[in-house]
Formats: sequence, structure tokens, C-alpha cells
Amino acid sequence: MTDSNRLERNMAALADLSDEEKIAAFDKVGATVAKFSGSLEELEKAVGMLMIGYHFGWKVLLLVHSKRTIRKYEKILDIDIKAFFPAEGNSAKRSMGLDLAKQIGNFWQVVSGDIKVDNRRDIDDVDPDKLS
Repeated sequence: MTDSNRLERNMAALADLSDEEKIAAFDKVGATVAKFSGSLEELEKAVGMLMIGYHFGWKVLLLVHSKRTIRKYEKILDIDIKAFFPAEGNSAKRSMGLDLAKQIGNFWQVVSGDIKVDNRRDIDDVDPDKLS
């Protein structure tokens, strides 16, 4: 696959947010920055999770972060990820961990670590055979 085709497929898998949703996301970041005090590094990570959540959804976030980290970032952002993001965003199909959890058939056991999945935090290019 050429770099152009690869980029085109991955771009097509991004969240399709309306202008209003984009403004709301930017405003959410602004409000979070305004009210936050503490480690700038933690603020930056929480904002990063917010941006990634739109594209990948809360299931992928749960595969990437520990429960403790999720709670910390939810508190910083004043959100509940399951209410704020879709379960699977448009880019969720790029998540190796989610794909393997689906193949195994027990997402929650993968999240809890009862079932170990290598590369559960990795993403790959959109597989053209898995486009919906």
C-alpha cells in the first residue's frame, strides 16, 4: 500500500465531528485548563485522552489505560468516558487490542488483565479487508 493510500484510509477512519462538536471539544479543553491546578504533565495526558477518545471510543481507552488512570483523567476533565464517548469510535478498527478482544470474545477479561493480550495498546493502519 502506498503512503498516500495508507494515509487516505486512516484519515477516513477519523471521527466525523461537526463544527459544533469540534468547538465543544476545544471549549472543553479550555475549561479544563482554566480550572486545573497540579502537574502540567497530567493535564496534558488527560487532554490527550480526550482527543483520542473521540476517534477511538471508550473501549480502546480502557484497553490503553489502567482503571486508576482513567478515573484520574475523568476527574481532571470532569467527564465519564462511557457517557462522553462512543463505545467504539471510527478509528477503533485500528486498535490491535480491541480486535484481539473481539476475537477472544471477552472484552472485560482483556480489560481486567485476566486474559493477556500482547500489543493491546498498539494501533495499526486500517485493514482494507475490514472496512465497513
